[in-house]
This record gives sequence, C-alpha cells and structure tokens, in this order.
Amino acid sequence: MAESIDADVLVFDLEDAVPPDNKEKARRMTADAVADGDYRGKELIVRINGLDTKWAAGDIAAATPASPDGILVPKVSGPEDIRRVRAALRAAGAETSTVIWAMMETPLAILNAGAIAAVSNDSGPKLGGLVVGTNDLAAETEVRPTRDRAPMIPWLSACVLAARAHDLAVIDGVYNDFNDIEGFATECAQAKMLGMDGKSLIHPNQVAPCNAVFTPTSEEAAWAKGVLAAFEQPANVGRDVISVGGRNIEKLHARIARRMLAAAGEEEDAVADDD
Repeated sequence: MAESIDADVLVFDLEDAVPPDNKEKARRMTADAVADGDYRGKELIVRINGLDTKWAAGDIAAATPASPDGILVPKVSGPEDIRRVRAALRAAGAETSTVIWAMMETPLAILNAGAIAAVSNDSGPKLGGLVVGTNDLAAETEVRPTRDRAPMIPWLSACVLAARAHDLAVIDGVYNDFNDIEGFATECAQAKMLGMDGKSLIHPNQVAPCNAVFTPTSEEAAWAKGVLAAFEQPANVGRDVISVGGRNIEKLHARIARRMLAAAGEEEDAVADDD
C-alpha cells in the first residue's frame, strides 16, 4: 500500500508505533522493506528510537545497510544529539547520501533551534531538515493549542528561521483528526503561510489535501520559471537586482523560485550563482 500513496516521503517508524517487545522484529522488517521495496522515487526515512533509549544504536546499525534516504531522530535537544547520530552513521558505514532529520519536539529543541540547524555546516552525514513535533511540544509545555495554534506560532517560526538560515527543509507537525479534512487543510495553509515546506501525515486521507496546498499552482510555477529565465538572460548575468514585469526581483527571489519548482516536481536549468 505504501508504494501507491502519493506522498513525497515515507517514514518507517521504529519509535512510538512499536511496543518494546516488538522492537527487534520491527527493525528487521523495516530494513527489508526499505531495501527491497519499489517506492516509485519516494524518499524513505527511518525514525529511530530516542538517543536516551537502549534501542537507538541498534536501530541505526540495522537500518544503515538498507541505505535509507534518511534517519529521523526523535526528541533532539541540542547539536550534540545530531553529532552523535552522525558518528554512529559513520561507524555503521552509511552511504554519503543518507541524511539526518531532527525531530523538534522538546522545549530545548526550540530554544536551541539555531544551534541544531547550524550542525548542517559540519562535515559528515548531512542534516537534511527539521520536523516539528507539535504533539510532544504541547504535552511537555502543557500548552492548550487553539484551532489557530496561536501559542505555537513562535515555536513554528523559530524552526522556519533556523532552517532557512542553514538551507534546510522544515516540516510541520501532524494533525490528529484524520477525518477532519477541512480543519487539516486549514492547518496546512497556515503552515505554508509560515514558510513550512510540508506537513507530517498520519493517514492516507490527508495526502490529497496536503498536496493541494503545498504544490505550487500553475500561476506560481509560471512566475518561478519567468524569474529564473530572466536571470539567465545575458544582460542580467551577475546582477543582484533585475526588473521583471515592472517589478524589482532580487537573487533571493531566484532561490524562492527554485524551491517552488522543486516542490512542483519540475526540473529547471541552472541560473546565475546566488553567492
């Protein structure tokens, strides 16, 4: 069934979804599923158990030979957590293409968001992105989230700022009522407005409305292609600011355009360097 889900990323969960007695079996099944399945180009991520548990090291050792696209680390609190996982991946002989994803679901994670994201500049397996764990944050802070998530906005924005500062992806947390499609779509729209790249999903019901919100419209894709094409024109090569349709466009808009086309699944030619 997973192969047919129209999601960009599939997460194989060894943490919350697996009771203690089944951890070893889940590891073997996950490694086999990642190594042998045909997932039609989807990214495959393995969420390991927390670093303070007895299962984390074994999870990394078991998952690494299957060459997943990434390892999702729960309950990250600071940059040293990422460095520990990086060292474990090196020791396990992980592919250089395997990236680390950090679950931002503790108060310390939010307070240390910038330092965590900055680890992406270190050598070794890369930090690919941040995933906000809104359920755990609500539980640990005793916040009572309203439908507009007003108490959480500063936390979500802190993660977006940290991710953008270090060129990382940032994914919003789950929406628990998978039968409330209208509420879910509204929260997706809020996440997009805040600058998130996507949303964590817990049910196939949520895939289509999520894609509808986060996939750029044809008008947005056309704008992005126009911006990149304008920067490619010989007269504009090397310029930091150009005019497109009577409006000033900067290099930052080219970065936005690239990200937009990537989200739309469209290829685009290289344009002038942003540096």
